[in-house]
Amino acid sequence: MTNSKDSINIRTVRQDDIETLFDIRTSVVENHQSREEIAELGLTPESVAKMLTTDCCAWIAEIEDRSIGFSIANATEKTILGMFILPNFEGQGVGRALMQAAESWLWSKGIEEIWLLTGNNPNFRAYGFYLHLGWNPVGVETEGDFRGEMKFIKKRG
Repeated sequence: MTNSKDSINIRTVRQDDIETLFDIRTSVVENHQSREEIAELGLTPESVAKMLTTDCCAWIAEIEDRSIGFSIANATEKTILGMFILPNFEGQGVGRALMQAAESWLWSKGIEEIWLLTGNNPNFRAYGFYLHLGWNPVGVETEGDFRGEMKFIKKRG
């Protein structure tokens, strides 16, 4: 499916979008996780709804009212928590637009350094994507739920 970047609409996630976020998240091929695996990390529709009322914001990408991707960021942790695109819409500028929305929001909060975690395999598309957008790998996370994930940083500038 090919669409021009002009037809992509990025908007802030509403509470009634939360189930769609989980549908998109579980559709990805690389870094796939089931709803059960995501729930084991403490991410449920209820926990995401609560996050969005505190220090987090999320954006959804749409083409002709079809939700095709999302990103989510946490201002307190200065982190982009995730960005996921339906497989049929990869490579069309959606990820770039969603990352820009998250980065701009974090910069608007006065944050000077933003972090993200992703798989540490340089063969993963996400790894190269973040490098292409100016993110810098700074090492592998060694503790916590995401141990073994590559840690990236992007400084304002």
